Amino acid sequence: MGFIEELKWRGMLQDMIPETEDYVNSGSASAYIGFDPTSDSLHVGNLATIMLLVHFQRYGNKPIALVGGATGMIGDPSGKSAERNFLDEGQLRLNQNCIEKQLRQFLDFDGDAAAVVVNNYDWMKKISFLDFIRDIGKHITVNYMMAKDSVKNRIEGQGISFTEFSYQLVQGTDFYHLFSEMDCKMQMGGSDQWGNITTGVELIRRKRGDKAFALTCPLVTKADGSKFGKTESGNVWLDRERTSPYKFYQYWINASDEDAVKLIKVFSLKSKEEIESMILQHEKEPHLRIIQKALAEELTERVHSKSDLTKAIEATNILFGKSTKDQLVDLSERDILEVFEGVPTFHIGRDDLSSSPGIIDFLAGTTEILSSKGEARRSVKENSISVNKEKVGDAKLVSDSDLISDKYIVVQKGKKQYFLVVVD
Repeated sequence: MGFIEELKWRGMLQDMIPETEDYVNSGSASAYIGFDPTSDSLHVGNLATIMLLVHFQRYGNKPIALVGGATGMIGDPSGKSAERNFLDEGQLRLNQNCIEKQLRQFLDFDGDAAAVVVNNYDWMKKISFLDFIRDIGKHITVNYMMAKDSVKNRIEGQGISFTEFSYQLVQGTDFYHLFSEMDCKMQMGGSDQWGNITTGVELIRRKRGDKAFALTCPLVTKADGSKFGKTESGNVWLDRERTSPYKFYQYWINASDEDAVKLIKVFSLKSKEEIESMILQHEKEPHLRIIQKALAEELTERVHSKSDLTKAIEATNILFGKSTKDQLVDLSERDILEVFEGVPTFHIGRDDLSSSPGIIDFLAGTTEILSSKGEARRSVKENSISVNKEKVGDAKLVSDSDLISDKYIVVQKGKKQYFLVVVD
């Protein structure tokens, strides 16, 4: 199987310039994808194009990741209804370094097909405005530029500035530069980039008389039509400070059955045979969530670490499976707050524990977790109350020794009702 065939069965091929497959199969292909450095982290919405580079490299080709320090100062109008705020060079450099670090989790930067990260600001800053309109602008007509959907949609809507109108020329300049300086003859990206990518192909043809190539993958969407990589709280980031490994793991675990079948083809490095076998098993026993678990485990380990994956599974088991007090105690304060986000929370003072209240008073007095002492007694008698994952009897006294991270107590009623007590 070749690179193009791989993309086809994975559902990752949208469009390509004629003869692209022949170029890729030549054995010495090089291609680049641009990444927007408007943040110090990539998010899971970027993963599909990252995986294009991953598969490209796996077939012995050289991947180039372009971090758009120059284009990031302009803003791509594709899919945008308004112009973005500009970032200064210092912030863009910081973002570039963070993005390169994340790309190293996926790409091999050693060997004959070693990946390379470049920043288009390094060459664009040397081009004067007069040089740009003379050497680049003269080769692409306004009619050609206005025919692009990204431009037409903005003109018909809120209008478009000259800055964003010229974006496709800047991106075309990138392709021309990499073609000329690094022998990179192919650009890849999401399907929304087709117009910008083909402008570069056309610029190379008109300015040099050479053939360049292009390939795009479909934008990944959920079965309900909503945008992939988004939650109610925003983007799912690759940076652990923005999205913790636990929440990252949960995002994939909670994928719908229909979405999971598509997602594992796009984001897993498992073979066609492995994935097809998993899909068959998934169709027979969807309740086991085989695909979701496999996807969550593979991506959490790759983006974060094996240790982070283990902790994410343990945290998940605390809420949804069998777990012990030791596993709960091992959670960091941040993990505790994320695992129990949204559960009923009760705040008490440290003085409330100084007298070591009995479990009945603690449940129905100190915290009001339960509405009455009668209900508390019944629940304890029925063996349905746990404190920090351990069943308790009516002789249980609650004290400072029960605090996790010197601040939290987890109370559970039955199998699914959790309460978090925060001692301030």
